[in-house]
Amino acid sequence: MSAMQVVLGFDMETDIGSWTSFYEGMRHGTPRILEILDRHGVTATFFFTGDAAKKHPEAVREIRARGHEIGSHTLFHETIGDALYDIPGQTPILPEEVPLRLERCTELIADIGGIRPVSFRCPRLFGSNAVVNALERLGYLADATYPLFYFRERLTPYHPSAHDWTQEGELSIVELPNFADLSMESHDAYGRDRDQWPKFRTEGAEAVLKHIDGFAGYCRERGVEPFLCFYFHPWEFHPMPEGEIWQGEGAVRPDPFIVKNCGPHAVEQLDRLIGALKSRGAEFLQAKHAAERV
Repeated sequence: MSAMQVVLGFDMETDIGSWTSFYEGMRHGTPRILEILDRHGVTATFFFTGDAAKKHPEAVREIRARGHEIGSHTLFHETIGDALYDIPGQTPILPEEVPLRLERCTELIADIGGIRPVSFRCPRLFGSNAVVNALERLGYLADATYPLFYFRERLTPYHPSAHDWTQEGELSIVELPNFADLSMESHDAYGRDRDQWPKFRTEGAEAVLKHIDGFAGYCRERGVEPFLCFYFHPWEFHPMPEGEIWQGEGAVRPDPFIVKNCGPHAVEQLDRLIGALKSRGAEFLQAKHAAERV
């Protein structure tokens, strides 16, 4: 298999994304992630929501001290771009609200971490023209949002258009496609079964490696070097509650696959996945460094 570039991204947010207000994953899962990265001698990008950074500044500082990149992930894990599919209670914010939200998030993380973030990822990979143009004005280098499973066009990092962020254009910021196995047949209306998440813990590292092989072959057929941008979350590395989760005025019940095998199994599988990628000659890059290569 040919050499490939790999970006490991960790979205630092409340447990189970927008479905709780808890940070048990941040407290207990983050140290386990850092231990794995240290053991393999690779660095990653940690995309913090402003709220996560504010409530856990020690995590921001520890991650930076270990040589990893601090990125941003909106203020409160809100849907900031155009929704690819409907999720109850997750109506996107208005496009005119986007610049202020991103500015406040950037300033908050910079104040806490002591360094201005230059890499971003939209929650759920719901991006938009408003997002990339606001990021451009704020001086961001990388937007790790492009959902390859949905758009299925951009295999490698690219400069997006100000008028259509999914197409190549004139902006300085670089869009990083999130890995999806385009070599497989999809049975989902949105192509989500091609996405890599959360296969590493629901199906195991070996299953993900088979998808990587399939995608690498797909890329080779088109004359491009495989580029793999991953997204994980600290809550996946700490056991999450199954069934209903009470939250103030009611309860939520995540789909079983969302929380399946969170905790020690996820830790073991991430360790195996990184080890296997290293053995295949993968080059691990932070998001900002991947952008600088374009």
